Amino acid sequence: MSFTAGPTSAEPSRDDTGTPVLRPHAEVAFASELTALAAQDDRPRPANWKLSPWAVATYLLGGTLPDGSVISPKYVGPRRIVEVAVSTLATDRALLLLGVPGTAKTWVSEHLAAAVSGDSTLLVQGTAGTPEEAIRYGWNYARLLAQGPSRAALVPSPVLRAMTEGMTARVEELTRIPADVQDSLITILSEKTLPVPELGQEVQAVRGFNVIATANDRDRGVNELSSALRRRFNTVVLPLPESAEAEVDIVSRRVEQIGRSLDLPSVPDGITEIRRIVTVFRELRDGITADGRTKLKSPSGTLSTAEAISVVTNGLALAAHFGDGVLRPADVAAGILGAVVRDPASDRGVWQEYLEAVVREREGWTDFYRACREVSA
Repeated sequence: MSFTAGPTSAEPSRDDTGTPVLRPHAEVAFASELTALAAQDDRPRPANWKLSPWAVATYLLGGTLPDGSVISPKYVGPRRIVEVAVSTLATDRALLLLGVPGTAKTWVSEHLAAAVSGDSTLLVQGTAGTPEEAIRYGWNYARLLAQGPSRAALVPSPVLRAMTEGMTARVEELTRIPADVQDSLITILSEKTLPVPELGQEVQAVRGFNVIATANDRDRGVNELSSALRRRFNTVVLPLPESAEAEVDIVSRRVEQIGRSLDLPSVPDGITEIRRIVTVFRELRDGITADGRTKLKSPSGTLSTAEAISVVTNGLALAAHFGDGVLRPADVAAGILGAVVRDPASDRGVWQEYLEAVVREREGWTDFYRACREVSA
């Protein structure tokens, strides 16, 4: 499933004014890899694509190019999932990335857009308050009042810009958007056109246009997609990591990337705690211990890989600024408690039972047990 190491250079990315930025866009952070792929890519490219489908998949999955250039993996998981996602974008069907929270849907969406269009910023962030104008268009009211309806007064949405430029638009958290606003995508995705009745005109999509939407399984029923809209998408489900080792690798890589930008200690110093966190999250998530001997109650939260990354990153910050730079149980205990106990009424008992029945009896986990007990008291 997900994430991985970031730019190979220690030089921080900067904005147009030369100021270092906290989180550069994918096309900026991995510009050297995209350039290397483009130089080696001699396969057919769909209209307005920066890379061929093969090169896009290689960018996501990682590999070594014929000239020796190393492409770091952005997604660790089944290769076929990436191939299906990329091939969908090469057709006229939109792509819906579906999965539980924390399965790297947004991360994959961003990197797909960066590799296909060279621009991941044509983004609509879905919320309960997202208006129709965020998907269609709005108006510059000063010009509208002064000049009346005109193309100059029209303010294009990210989707409309993608249509006119033959690029990839992203719609995050689609199921959080009100149903009537969601359905404004139907004509865009089916007819590849956007009527502008105020002007008596329409905007037709340029070749290369497509949409990547994300939604999580826990949102089903909040604003369920209409059957008409769902038919316009090819749905790809992003799963949780299949094994503990895969999840440890994902967490380590992503934390290393974040840590470099924040000048935090390197991940190898905390690999023991990373393994413990992943073990705890997986066991509580699955409702059974890793050896299959003890059934467990699961808390209300998702305990996703993304949450594990957050716990480790926060622990590294504690270790760096208030410890000796080495990640220890005391640095991650509070973060784990916060991730597990989302609903104090139901989750606290689940956590206490797990601590006493599993963690307390596990060999080599005494310090971890004591740290967790201390913050849980």
